[in-house]
Amino acid sequence: MPDQPSTAATKSSQRVIKKYPNRRLYDTDTSTYITLAEVRQLVMNHQSVVVRDAKTGEDITRSILLQIILEEEAGGAPMFSEAALANIIRFYGHAMQGFMGAYLEKNVQAFTDMQAKLAEHSPLLKGMMGSYVEQSQAVLARMQEQMQKQTEQLLAAFGIKR
Repeated sequence: MPDQPSTAATKSSQRVIKKYPNRRLYDTDTSTYITLAEVRQLVMNHQSVVVRDAKTGEDITRSILLQIILEEEAGGAPMFSEAALANIIRFYGHAMQGFMGAYLEKNVQAFTDMQAKLAEHSPLLKGMMGSYVEQSQAVLARMQEQMQKQTEQLLAAFGIKR
């Protein structure tokens, strides 16, 4: 695939941040301490970031990104309602947990792609919205099929036929 960097090139362009026990974040690119707000800005600028525990080397990027989301949600205009957050929590430990994560990721990516196209070609809004809705419906249909198959398998395990 042309125009895609190699894995080695992608890794080398990744910004490495170290988190020290004193809760400070150290940017190894600039050799300076940075704030959580600055990490947020790197993400906003589409910079690939990995955060590692300075002592253990453990990848704690997800934890830092969740912390940024928490701060954003606690600010002025939250993105998630309490009902949405409660529903997300309910998927943890559920048979569909892995599928839900992929579903959300694909839909957020589709929405992001749609926004990018909208910025390029605003008159084509109707077509893009239709495409987004079709993609969402297709993913939802696959999720329903998987849930139905899992239910049938579970019932079959107990000797119950549908």
